[in-house]
Amino acid sequence: MTESVQTADRVRIGASDLEITPLSLGTNVFGWTADRDATFAVLDAFTAGGGDFLDTADGYSAWVPGNTGGDSERLIGEWVASRGPRDDVVIATKVSTHPDFTGLSAANIRAAADASLQRLGTDVIDLYYAHFDDAEVPLDETIGALSELVDAGKIRAIGISNYSPERIDEWFRVTEANGLHRAVALQPHYNLVERDFETNGLRERAEREGLAVFPYFSLAKGFLAGKYRTEADVTAAGASVRAGGAAPYVGERGDRVLAVLDEVAAAHAASVASVSLAWLRQQPTVVAPIASARSVEQLGDLLASLELELTAEELAALAAASA
Repeated sequence: MTESVQTADRVRIGASDLEITPLSLGTNVFGWTADRDATFAVLDAFTAGGGDFLDTADGYSAWVPGNTGGDSERLIGEWVASRGPRDDVVIATKVSTHPDFTGLSAANIRAAADASLQRLGTDVIDLYYAHFDDAEVPLDETIGALSELVDAGKIRAIGISNYSPERIDEWFRVTEANGLHRAVALQPHYNLVERDFETNGLRERAEREGLAVFPYFSLAKGFLAGKYRTEADVTAAGASVRAGGAAPYVGERGDRVLAVLDEVAAAHAASVASVSLAWLRQQPTVVAPIASARSVEQLGDLLASLELELTAEELAALAAASA
């Protein structure tokens, strides 16, 4: 069991009334590389260690042979039912990628939300994201359906994931013009070696619209945990099924980043993964990084990041190394 840590101060999700510890447990591995027993062990250790924010999606993990989608939600629901109470955790899920509920039409959003509620075994979803933009559906229909779910008490807050800056502008124009509930969260791809978020207009929109940012792939598919330093590490027997995703970061730039991560980690007697997450958590607009763990052993470094504060000089050195 992971020991309890002194966590960072709780933070609010945008203008909502939701408060969390500033680390989000990514649960896409549940029902994939983590079976039911491993899932329950990770969730037990995460909450015992001070974590309370879970990130899932209705499509997780439909890509696994034999899975149907909603597999992660179903396991979370079973865990909540066995542990309780429900109010001890904040649950975020997403709509548009379940094989039976694709896209963002109003009818699909309503049906998908009901299905997620049933799998999660709850009467309300704390944060509900539009997972991927659906250009074939007018935004007033999508946002209107999500806003109706807020009014119906089925979701507490709305989030946006994988939208372009221009579509986010349109999202808020439609929201204001129609008096709909405002989105409070944004989920982009962002980490120490993927920094387009800083310059492509997404961070600017997050600042302007008061969006709480929850970056996914916070550890660059394991690279920023220091697991994959060479091509041989990526292709080694026994490497994770996700190891191939770290391959693009192996090389001269990656070596520079890892060298500074190693130096900062040594100065704090911390792991490379903890430092990588602390760097991300301390970036403007970021409320909590999203990181997954398929075992309790992996979870320790994630939780340890909560008590790690990097100096301005360390933050700058890491940013320079990854430029």
